[in-house]
Order: sequence, then structure tokens, then C-alpha cells
Amino acid sequence: EESPKTVVVGTIVSSPWSAFVNFCDTIAPYCGVITFLAPLPTIKQISRDKSVGDLPLLPYSSMISNCFVWICYGLMKRLPNVWAPNAIGALLGAYYFTTFVRHCGPMASHLPGTVENHVKTSCAIILFNLCLAASGIKTAWKVIGKEGVLFCIILFASPLAALKHVIATKSAASIPLPFTLACLVNCTAWFVMGWWKLQDFNIYFPNLMGLCCAVAQLVLKGMYGNRVSEKGGLPP
Repeated sequence: EESPKTVVVGTIVSSPWSAFVNFCDTIAPYCGVITFLAPLPTIKQISRDKSVGDLPLLPYSSMISNCFVWICYGLMKRLPNVWAPNAIGALLGAYYFTTFVRHCGPMASHLPGTVENHVKTSCAIILFNLCLAASGIKTAWKVIGKEGVLFCIILFASPLAALKHVIATKSAASIPLPFTLACLVNCTAWFVMGWWKLQDFNIYFPNLMGLCCAVAQLVLKGMYGNRVSEKGGLPP
């Protein structure tokens, strides 16, 4: 008797692998929320120390922009599993951003750039997508979707903004470990589901890139650890 096979979008996979794909499909939305919660320990430490050390602002400003783009996309496509977790992410991103800015000072320039640069860029992205979503253009959702792919990659790679500093100081204290681990699990779930179940480029590609970035950050963390640099560091 022939063993049972499961067909997923034209692809025949073994039952154990099919079960794993279905598992990733189930947990992926929850992993997204967990990823948004991951920076909370780092933000609490910033509040306790009243200093951001060498940490970059980019993970939190890109979180706001990324979530807003996917909120627009989810609402336009009527996908509550997309816009609902991203609404939570946008609120958390705003909290992380304001807490970070409160303790880094307006003249900080290692974020990368300055606080003003981040505020202006985020506001421009939000305004652009609001206008695009309200424009009535039939292909607006496609443009916003591709934009979401770009921002996903920026969000997952943002801790690598401190790459030059990590190598120069031989300290990976500026790479937030909770956020990196959450990205690793989140991107794995979405990549598996996007590639093997949906075969959707807009889902599997940015998460594949995010998975690679998370692995690279963990490698740096393993190589250099949380040794404090002469300029001061903030272990996550």
C-alpha cells in the first residue's frame, strides 16, 4: 500500500514535514507579536541606566514604519491576521522609540544619523502610505506590499547598523540579543510557511533575508560577546 502524501500548492512533501509546515503556519502570527515584544528587556534596561550606550535607534524607528506599512496592506486586503499584530507592533514601536530618545539626547549621531533624521523619515513614510492607501489607485496595495518587503528587511537587519562599531571595538553589546532571537524564530516560521505552503515571494523572501541577518548577528554575538568598549556599552 502506498504511503500517504500531502500536497501543498503543487508540491508533494512527506507527512512529518507537512506537519512542521502546518505548525509554522499556525504559530507565525503569534511569533510576530513576540518579536515586537522582544526589545522590552532592552528598553527597560535603558530606563534603569538612563543611557542607551552604543545601541542604535534604527530597530525602533524601522519597527514603526514597517508596522504602519503592513497595517495599510492588511486593511486594504482585508487580512486581520496581518494588520492586527502590526497594530500592536506600531504601538510598541512608538513606546520603544520615545523611551530611547528620552535617554539618548537630541545630539546623538550614532543611531545611525540623528533623532531628527529618524523622526522626519518615519513621518514621511507614514504620510506617503496614507496618501497612497486613500488615493483609490487599484494597484496601491501592490506598491504597499513591495514596500512592506523592503521595510521587513530593514527591520530585521537594523541591529547590524552597529556592525562597524562591533568589529572596531570587538564587542557585540550593541546587538540586542532578545530581539535577534525573536527574529530568528519569527523569520523561520514565516519563511517555511511562505515558501512551502503559500509560495508567496512577499512573505518568504523578506523572512529569508531576516533569517540570514539573525544568524549573522548571533555569530557576531558568539565571537565578541558583551565586552564593554571604552566608550561604554549596554549589554542587552
